[in-house]
Amino acid sequence: MINKKVIVDIPESKLKSWQDIVDILAELLNVPAALVMRYNDPTLEVFISSNSQGNPYKVGEKEVMDGSGLYCERVIKSTHELMVHNALKDKEWRNNPDIKLNMISYLGFPIILPNNAPFGTLCILDNKENAYPPIVENLMSKFRNLIQSDLEIIFANSILGDKNKQVIDYLNELQALRGLNSICAYCKRIKDTAGVWIPVENYLINHPEADFSHSICPDCMAEHESP
Repeated sequence: MINKKVIVDIPESKLKSWQDIVDILAELLNVPAALVMRYNDPTLEVFISSNSQGNPYKVGEKEVMDGSGLYCERVIKSTHELMVHNALKDKEWRNNPDIKLNMISYLGFPIILPNNAPFGTLCILDNKENAYPPIVENLMSKFRNLIQSDLEIIFANSILGDKNKQVIDYLNELQALRGLNSICAYCKRIKDTAGVWIPVENYLINHPEADFSHSICPDCMAEHESP
């Protein structure tokens, strides 16, 4: 039984940030498709899709989830990560619908709302066999956590309303107290302990345990935020 969820509206700023996430994943991991899928009972929708060459998934495409055989159906129902190296060699997955799009390998993580209901998935798909090494799993997990962190704030705001903005400020402070590393909302560089902003892939190689929260690096502040 899948928990029912409260429908939340995603602000444009977060949509842009999530678009950056899937675009970074597709480019960095050299895969055709990186997606944020959204479950809206009874359908599963392509909510965010990477702007990558060879990506067959279009934003807004929907399919009834229950019994669809989609990779993401398993992730949502099990609430666990799913990795399929090559569906053509896997009896369980060789007839799944994504094969028709030549997406034969998959790595996906569940995105869960604060009330433990499913929001959807963050996933990548490839048109070739892909082993998805631990560093890729870790990167995907961290970006999934970042999306869930966004949803914590959006979800709370949708329930509490504008009169309780101080609660949202408290949630932001709580993230800082948890020791989350700042990741720039624009370029996705990460600030290390010395205050230096470095590319996410370089940081994760040496700090696989790190978790993230949004910030803005000085370069992007000057480019995007200055009047």
